[in-house]
Amino acid sequence: MAKIYIILGKSSTGKDTVYKKLLEVAELKLKTAVMYTTRPIRKSEEEGVEYHFVDEETLKELDQQGKIIEHRSYQTIHGIWHYFTVNDGQLDLDNYDYLMLGTLESYAQIREYFGKDRVIPIYLEVEDGVRLNRAIKREQKQEQPKYAEMCRRYLSDEEDFSDENLMKYGITKRYQNLDINICIYEIFEDIHTM
Repeated sequence: MAKIYIILGKSSTGKDTVYKKLLEVAELKLKTAVMYTTRPIRKSEEEGVEYHFVDEETLKELDQQGKIIEHRSYQTIHGIWHYFTVNDGQLDLDNYDYLMLGTLESYAQIREYFGKDRVIPIYLEVEDGVRLNRAIKREQKQEQPKYAEMCRRYLSDEEDFSDENLMKYGITKRYQNLDINICIYEIFEDIHTM
């Protein structure tokens, strides 16, 4: 049975890097399903790779068409940013396994939509100090760094990814992402044996 693997974790745990490296593992034959967001694109991102970057009017149109699988909104210091997954023909679970990026909330909604046995979490962890240093270095590369938003996300992650919330969603397996090669190998072994 085909599965959707969703990479989860606090900000700056390396989710995007792990995502890209797992897609490079030809043996896994993972397809992608790109989520949507209304937040501004970052300098290091590419439309249609990390997300589809759209405006709120597009979100409203897709919602009216009944195509939203999951949807989350966050009040940021720059206004409300929306993140969502769309039933837009990207997912063919009769034939392929998929890899996606998400949050606990998106994981729960996608699991509800497709079924618990088809949606598998890949939860990444990194020590908080390392994570904060990574976040600062990433933000420094932006044309207009948004340090306040970076700090809001960092603090919000402590609550969102609490041990209690992880247990609530049945997430017990954790992948330490200090050495990317070891992390990718461990995830590969687990996906390969499912």
